[in-house]
Order: sequence, then C-alpha cells, then structure tokens
Amino acid sequence: MNALLKSVTIINGNTTDLHLKKRDILIKNGVIEAIENQIEPTGKIKVIDIKNLHVSLGWFDSGVSFGEPGYEERETIENGLQTAAKSGFTDVVLNTSSHPTPDSASDIVYLKNAGKDQLTTLHPLGNLTVGGEGEVLAELYDMKNAGALGFYDYKHSLANANMLKIALQYAQNFDGMVFSFPLDKSISGKGIVNEGITSTKLGLKGIPALAEELQIARDLFVLEYTGGKLFIPTISTAKSVKLIADAKKKGLQVTCSVAAHNLVITDSDLEDFDTQYKVLPPLRTSADIKALQKGVANGTIDLVTTDHTPLNVELKHVEFDNADFGTIGLESAFGMLNELFNVEETIAILTKGRSIFGMEEPLLEVGQKANLSLFTVNDTYEFSKDHIFSSSKNSIAIGKQMKGKVVGAIANNQLVLNA
Repeated sequence: MNALLKSVTIINGNTTDLHLKKRDILIKNGVIEAIENQIEPTGKIKVIDIKNLHVSLGWFDSGVSFGEPGYEERETIENGLQTAAKSGFTDVVLNTSSHPTPDSASDIVYLKNAGKDQLTTLHPLGNLTVGGEGEVLAELYDMKNAGALGFYDYKHSLANANMLKIALQYAQNFDGMVFSFPLDKSISGKGIVNEGITSTKLGLKGIPALAEELQIARDLFVLEYTGGKLFIPTISTAKSVKLIADAKKKGLQVTCSVAAHNLVITDSDLEDFDTQYKVLPPLRTSADIKALQKGVANGTIDLVTTDHTPLNVELKHVEFDNADFGTIGLESAFGMLNELFNVEETIAILTKGRSIFGMEEPLLEVGQKANLSLFTVNDTYEFSKDHIFSSSKNSIAIGKQMKGKVVGAIANNQLVLNA
C-alpha cells in the first residue's frame, strides 16, 4: 500500500517536533518513508488531499463484542473489524461474548485466524472460567500462550471471591491480566437501570451504585492480598473512581475503563423508554458523570472503551424490561469524545492503553510501520443510522450531536477511507 497524505495536521503528544504541525507523509509498502513540509507524488501512489485532515497514531479499543462465533447475524468478525477500521480503530480487544465462549487455546487460535489479514488487528480475550460460569478456572496459561491478552467472563461478576484469589495468584506466574466485572448480583438482583429518582418515577427496577462499588471494594481487597494484575472494565459511579484512585495510591496493579456513553449520557434520558439506552452498567447521574470525566482527565480511569455490543433488532424492539443490555459504539466514539474534550485530549484517550496489555506501542516516525487514524476535528453533525457501518443498528448515539469525523485508517499495509 502506497499513499501520500498531503498537508495533514499531526496530533501526537508523544513528540514535540511534529505535534500540531502540518506535514506531508509518504507511506510506501505500509512503512512511513518520509515526513516533510512538502512531498511531490511520484509513480503509482494514492494521494490523500482533504481539507483540514488530521492524523494521529492508530486508535485502540479495550473492549468490543462481535457476534462470531454463534451470533453471526449480529456481527461477523470480518465486518466488525471493517467497522472498526472505518471508525479509526487499528487495534481492538475482543470480549468473550460469543457462543461458545473462548475458554481454550484452540478457541483463541480460531479467533485470531478469523481476524487475520484485516487492517484492524484483533486481540482476543479468553474466559476466566470454563463457559464463563464462574465455577472452574479455564486454561489460562494455554490461552495466554495462544495469544489471549487477558481473562474475562464478559459482563459476569465472580460471586466466589476465592475463585478471584486463585486466578490472581495463578496468573502471576505468566504475567496474566485478570478481568473482574464490577457488579454484585446479590445487590443488583433483577435491576435494569440506575436506582434513583428516574427509576422510581418510571417504575423500573433499579441497580444501586452500591452493587458496583461493593464488588470493586471486595476485588481490591483480594488484589491487595494476592498481588497480580486486575482490570476492572466499565466502571460507572463516582465512588468507584475514588476506590480505584485509593488502590492506585497503595501501589496496587489495578487498571480500569469506562464506556464512552457513560461519560456523556445520564439516566434522565430514559424517560422515553428507548431500549437503546438500556446498557450495563446502567446510565448513572450527572454527579457520577462529572466524577468519571474527572477520573479520565486525571488518569485514575486508564481507558475509555466503546463497549461496542451489536444486537439484532428483535432483542431491542421489545418492552424495556425484556430488552437486552448493550449498544454499538465504534462509529460514534470519536465524535462523542471530541464533543466532550478538546481534540488533543480526545486523541490521547483514543491512543493510550496498549502498554497495559503488553502490546507494542506504534510510533509515528520515519521507518516505522504506518499505524494511523485519519480524521477532521471541527465538523459538527447529528449522528444517525446513515453513520453506522455495523450489521446491527442498536446505537445509543442516534440523535446526539457529534464533533469531528473519521476519514479512515492505515495499518497492516492497508488503507481504508470513508470519504
């Protein structure tokens, strides 16, 4: 793949000489060959000359779900990775949300093979327990050797604290990352939205903030006892931010993420009973959102994820109580975050996190393989179904104002453009 990016503004806070500078970037055979004030095209080359085009290191998402295997009607791995590329993401971590769930080395190999030869690189997680049932530890070491980045029973918390203790102790032998979803089911029960004024007014069963915070407090006590590496995905409350901040001050190896929609949308938006707003963890209050935004800004929250969860239409077009949890998020992540933060902060959020999982960080330098996201920053628009590339259309972002548009991505010697 040969391409010449003309007069692009480089957003790369890791360097001072190129950051916020306009340059031409020449890419040959997938490698950055030159970064100069002006480069003239020669030979057979794709020239990309778009007004106000910006470029950064390729974006990273720590938690996406596709359907394959088992739910291909929701999203195949191939279409999911193409959606990620068109949304600017060059690396994605795949959740254990398929059927069957991946709990052996052969499952991890299957997923990696299914995602090969794509612009966006797929990094699968493996189940922490067999079948995600929380009873028997899965083949963690074998899955790690096969390429699993970590171990996660997707959206299922571990009721058995001893299972978490054993997993953290065992995974330390091979530097494994253990995930623990923050929800105490004995507290949340059959709740479906945040417990508070809105749930009471609408007559919907609530999930108290306590259900999340109690699980996190327990998990952090276990981590302090065992050591090891713990990742807490998609936190959603102000107290959760404080618990994790305090744990980090103690020197515990704990990292966490928040879903992009939990940073911008509150439970007050539930008043129309729109099932697109039924997500897990649930949308919380404006006070929680402010604490989450502050946690992202000061680094307490390590990653912002799209929590991309495709669902076929019959799982959403039902009564609110009966609808499945989840929203797609790859296509709307940049516009949503860029509306909330300035562009430098947004790109810092979208490009960080690979090192947490032991991945090699790309570099925007001459001689390095091109791993880039292309975008504009000031276009404003209302997000609609026309902006969705996923097979499923269950987006919480429909009707929301966005700022900035993804133009495409370059990685693995491939180029994808939306324009």
